[in-house]
Parts: sequence; structure tokens; C-alpha cells
Amino acid sequence: MHSPLKLLATAATAAYPLLVYFGFGRWDPLWLALGLAALLFLRAWSGRDALWVVAGFGALALGGATALAGSWLPLKLYPVMVSAVLLAVFGASLLRPPTIIERIARIAEPQLPPEGVAYTRKVTLAWCGFFLANGAASAATAVWASEKFWVLYNGLLAYLLIAAFFGGEWMLRQRMRARTAQAAHG
Repeated sequence: MHSPLKLLATAATAAYPLLVYFGFGRWDPLWLALGLAALLFLRAWSGRDALWVVAGFGALALGGATALAGSWLPLKLYPVMVSAVLLAVFGASLLRPPTIIERIARIAEPQLPPEGVAYTRKVTLAWCGFFLANGAASAATAVWASEKFWVLYNGLLAYLLIAAFFGGEWMLRQRMRARTAQAAHG
């Protein structure tokens, strides 16, 4: 029902680094923080997803820090917060299975075999490592890099790294499935 709204909010959220970059020196950072929080709450409402509500409150906290500090730094830390939340969600699923990746895998394969469950656990752990590294890189760019490099990393390179990680895991999974099928048949 709310899919166009959800798509719009998701696209605007993904474009966040560009909005911050173009806002430097043009807008009061508080207005951008309030806009981000509104987008995240809109995304939460459209998908009825508690994770986006948490992200919205995080954006409000960053907005409050922005207003108090009069600095763009808190807003530049939003990608760090996203990585931290994803790390927490994926990490928590390791402690309380099924893991996030297992849940996704079971959509396509409801009767996931035990070796598939073990594999999805390893992939979830690998994503945790990715989110940890990405969050550290995002923090480093927010604190020490120029605005141009910050937007390059957080608005482009991080997304390319996610796509590469996802694609690499998909290719590895296909090779493992082929080996498993070959071993089963001969």
C-alpha cells in the first residue's frame, strides 16, 4: 500500500550524503537533521519497521547534537550510526538465531539443510565484520577527511563496497551449491 512512499523515503535516505554535501554552508544543519529524521520516521511508518523508528530517533539525537555544537560533524556521523545499528541487528541474530541471513535464505529455501544454516551463520558473521569496518571508515572520513572525500566514501564507495560484498558472496554461494550438487551426484 505504501510502496511508492517507502521507495521515495529509501531513495532520499540513500542520497543523504549528497544532501549533506550540498547543504554545507547553504543550510542550517539543524534543518537537514530534522529533514532526515522526518524521512526516517516516514520510512518507518510506510514499512511498519521498528529499525527505522530507532534510526529516526538516532537522527533526532544527531540533530540535537548538531544544534548544540553548531557543527556539521554530528550529521556526518549518520552513516556511522547506520553501520552500528546494522552491526547490532546482525550481531544480535548470531546470539539469538535464526540469523538475519538465514531468515533471508529461508524465503527462497524454507527447508534449509543444516550445512546451509551453518553457512548463513558464517555469512552473517562476515556481514558483521563488514559493518564494523564500514562504520570505522565512515567515522574516519567524518572526523579527518574533507567534505568531498566524506561524500565520495559515504555516498558512493560504501554502496559499491556493499554491492561487491553482496555479489562476491552470491558467487561463492553458487560455487558451493555446484560443488555440493556434484558431490551428491557422483
